[in-house]
Amino acid sequence: MADRRLPSLPKVLVLLPTYNERENLPVIAERLLAYGDLRVLVIDDGSPDGTGALADEIAATSQGRLSVLHRSGKRGLGRSYLDGMRAALATDAEFVFQMDADLSHDPKYVPDLVAAAARHDLVIGSRYLQGVSVVNWPLRRLMLSTFANWYVRTITGMRVRDCTAGFRCWSRDALARLPLDRIVSDGYSFQVETLFLALEAGSTVGEVPIIFVERRVGASKISGNVIRESFVTPWRMALRRAFGRRQSPQPPRYNSPAS
Repeated sequence: MADRRLPSLPKVLVLLPTYNERENLPVIAERLLAYGDLRVLVIDDGSPDGTGALADEIAATSQGRLSVLHRSGKRGLGRSYLDGMRAALATDAEFVFQMDADLSHDPKYVPDLVAAAARHDLVIGSRYLQGVSVVNWPLRRLMLSTFANWYVRTITGMRVRDCTAGFRCWSRDALARLPLDRIVSDGYSFQVETLFLALEAGSTVGEVPIIFVERRVGASKISGNVIRESFVTPWRMALRRAFGRRQSPQPPRYNSPAS
């Protein structure tokens, strides 16, 4: 695959949480590592299908550009990202990406988000900036997602079109301002809480249009608990704002394997 370098932006680290993504991981890792100098941190939640072991194999041949963080204890998307973000802040990364490992977020958009990061502290790969840009979702899932974004915007007052998006590029400074030790959301509402806290901390947020493609293999991680948490989190954020519970970001306290 051709080497597509990111000119003058060598310090990009992609956080890639995994749970049973053995079939998808080699594909997305190859596509990401095709960008010269970009690094990847796989954060595996003890996948029973052997994703973590496969990630170690890929890391061994990546010349140090792909590292693996094996998590134990409490699992979940939010917990994985928090550990990954602490790890990222322990490196020299200037831009930190959040991406799904199931190929729903196409690596071809990475340069677009990096370019927009020159103007914004946080850039979101948006499914709803230009109408609806989602492929292969059933109508029920699409209605749930569009309603969720309307619901979040209505309750919190945030003006971002895709508040629940998981494809994001953080500047190091914006990420460092997040109070990581005080974030409690775990499922997809983690995206809502971190976006809210970024805006509260004064970060500027931009959106770049992407086309989101539903996973081709593997199973979705959405559960009833995730949906219930998603309904509660916007109200918690709104109450936080109403009662002025502004909190100072905590310094990172983590030693990362992705150095």
